[in-house]
Amino acid sequence: MVKYETQKVALYYFIGASVLFVAQVLGGLIAGTIYVLPNFLADLVPFNIIRMIHTNALIVWLLMGFMGAAYYLVPEEAETELYSPKLAIIQFFLFLFGAAAAVVGYLFGIHEGREFLEQPLWIKLAIVVVALIFLFNLTMTVLKGRKTAVTNVLLLGLWGVAIFFLFSLYNPVNLALDKVFWWWVVHLWVEGVWELVMAAILAFLMIKLTGIDREIVEKWLYVIIGLSLFTGILGTGHHYYWIGTPGYWQWIGSVFSTLEVLPFFAMVVFTFYMVWKGGRDHPNKAALLWALGCSVMAFFGAGVWGFLHTLSSINYYTHGTQVTAAHGHLAFYGAYVMLNVAIFVYALPNLLNREPYNQTLSMWSFWITTSAMSFMTFALTFAGIIQTHLQRVLGQSFMEVQEQLALFYWMRLGSGAVAVIGVLMLVVSFIPFKGRGKVKAQPAAAE
Repeated sequence: MVKYETQKVALYYFIGASVLFVAQVLGGLIAGTIYVLPNFLADLVPFNIIRMIHTNALIVWLLMGFMGAAYYLVPEEAETELYSPKLAIIQFFLFLFGAAAAVVGYLFGIHEGREFLEQPLWIKLAIVVVALIFLFNLTMTVLKGRKTAVTNVLLLGLWGVAIFFLFSLYNPVNLALDKVFWWWVVHLWVEGVWELVMAAILAFLMIKLTGIDREIVEKWLYVIIGLSLFTGILGTGHHYYWIGTPGYWQWIGSVFSTLEVLPFFAMVVFTFYMVWKGGRDHPNKAALLWALGCSVMAFFGAGVWGFLHTLSSINYYTHGTQVTAAHGHLAFYGAYVMLNVAIFVYALPNLLNREPYNQTLSMWSFWITTSAMSFMTFALTFAGIIQTHLQRVLGQSFMEVQEQLALFYWMRLGSGAVAVIGVLMLVVSFIPFKGRGKVKAQPAAAE
């Protein structure tokens, strides 16, 4: 049961994010099909538009999930009602309209062509307005209530998301300069301020699910965000290797991006230590599974697979191959998809005033989806290694090499289909079927 009535605005965001999550994985399945059947949908929608919709849907639903998580946890952390639930609902529909308008525009060829930042200028400006509404609402809520490390770190991360997005409005003619500032959005989001959001939400979940003392969680939280900012900001250099920047970025990028493994490893130690130390037998086992899985898969996807090709001497050969795709898929899934799912699974029973329901289905979804994404990552990794050798070392042409990777693309398609099944199972597990009992009164310590 929620403690504050205004927390219920998070439902809009959780439902919207879940629908877009399904759309995103279906878009990925279509894109994977085109890799093995190149003429599939060729007369209706070009591959670049399908890929654009797939990646943009991912970003939008993750951001929508972060917003819902913030609207859920901030009132509880601040011990006060949300400043304006009406603004939160207006913001949701503005964001949803902007996302839908962008997709319609893509289908008609209206986009800027910059990967991940393809939105036309008016859509970008609308996103800025949505972000300002969101941050105003959250900041005012925190200012009138209790201040905690969780809300402070969360706000720092969310303000960072908005500030660094402003660089998407700058589109210089010079391609090298364009890429320098493009990475200030893309990298400093996913390997910078998004990590702060991730750490804050995981800390909140650990407090609620394990009953560990808040002071212990806060100490870990500050260590993790310190490592994230220390390594993530200069780690941007691993994107500067081959775009025309000075050679010293090869040293800076190699050293600091190697250290980017540390905050993700710290998150693994943090979550498992909290569970071991806490001792609380929380009824929502599925939420705990997704939270623990998030830290582990983020460590492998963002940490280990990022490390595999982050040194400049290795990246010289692997840059832009399927090794990058392997890292990207597992990193996003582990760090941010599983994070959102964890907070959904924890919060939805409370928002709907029900016992944790369909936990078995949620747990099966966890194992099926995580296994599928892991298999996909291995398939793309092997494809990337072969591609690197044949194309970058032996000098074979791009299309020659692609023909020899067909088996791995079929494997990716198969694992993608299994992942879609897992996601559909997850969404079904969110549905409160009739006959499920309402939440029984619980002692305060078990909240």
